[in-house]
Amino acid sequence: MQTAITIILMMIIGAIIGGFTNFVAIKMLFRPYKTLYIGKWRVPFTPGLIPKRRDELAEQMGKVVTRHLLTSEGIKKKFLNEGFQKEMTGFVQKELGNFLATEKTPAELLAIFEVTDAHLKAETRIHALIEKKYESLLEKYRHQQIEEILPPHLLEKLEAKIPVVSQFILQKGRDYFSSLEGKLRIQRMADDFLNERSGVLGNMMQMFLGNINLADKIQPEIIKFLSNDGTEEMITTLLKTEWEKVLEWEVAKIEEQFKKEELLEMIKGSATKLLGLEQLFQTPLSQLTASFRTELVDTIAPKAVGLFVDFLADRMDVLMERLRLQEIVRQQVENFSVEQLEEMVLTIINRELKMITFLGALLGGAIGFIQGMLAIVMN
Repeated sequence: MQTAITIILMMIIGAIIGGFTNFVAIKMLFRPYKTLYIGKWRVPFTPGLIPKRRDELAEQMGKVVTRHLLTSEGIKKKFLNEGFQKEMTGFVQKELGNFLATEKTPAELLAIFEVTDAHLKAETRIHALIEKKYESLLEKYRHQQIEEILPPHLLEKLEAKIPVVSQFILQKGRDYFSSLEGKLRIQRMADDFLNERSGVLGNMMQMFLGNINLADKIQPEIIKFLSNDGTEEMITTLLKTEWEKVLEWEVAKIEEQFKKEELLEMIKGSATKLLGLEQLFQTPLSQLTASFRTELVDTIAPKAVGLFVDFLADRMDVLMERLRLQEIVRQQVENFSVEQLEEMVLTIINRELKMITFLGALLGGAIGFIQGMLAIVMN
């Protein structure tokens, strides 16, 4: 009986010593967090192992992450993975579709970035661009003839339009003089003509014409004149002659004829009216993109994702170098408090650490049993 009690006590004492030793050893990995002193004498094994060598740990973790975990080859394989690309394409298509279908206007979207009066700023930029382009073009072509600047095919088209312009002018003239307004205009001109000639000639004309309305006589003749083929040919010839003179002008003469400021204002006004920026910035994005949204989402977005992924994959080594992941990991670990680091490690391997404590107790108990048996044998 005494022998059994001795062995059991030895086993209990060994288990307590073994378990407690392992428990203390595990705690000493992190604690104490700071160096302890008794007077000027530093207490041995303070701070704990990990706090003491945290800088080295941070450095090694940075190397491990960049050399074995987040490698450029591994990330490149992930980027080139077909499943990943499909997932990214779906995500981009969904987000792009939602964005293009929004009822917010460009002005409202820009206001998020604190950009106000966007259409006025855009107009200012466009006007400045027009002025700059105008100056550069005039500087280049100022002393050249218009004929030398315009492309030959454009000159041919413009010249071919001269007969059309002639017909248009004559048709408008016929329409005007055939109208009541035109007839009244003829009558006023005839009356003015007779009134200005109040002498013998005027009296004779009034005597011969009597109560006849001159407009009734003159109107058909004017219309007949405007409808004559010879008139059209004459107008066409005149227009061609004047057009040839214009082609011989130097570009600088256009500026002289219209004045630079007026010419620029005309160009700016036409550009502003054509673009309609104020209305454009106040139109919902869904309306602006309605005509091409499907093509943009279904066709262009997948191609853009593919090109972007290929671009990143080809330059992954450079990107990894520029990102300096090793430095980022090192800084993050260094900035961890020891308490956070301990909590992180214990969260991951807490079960294994408990098993080590139990294993120490088991080994201590086994050693106590052996010691008890040896003590009995020795006695």
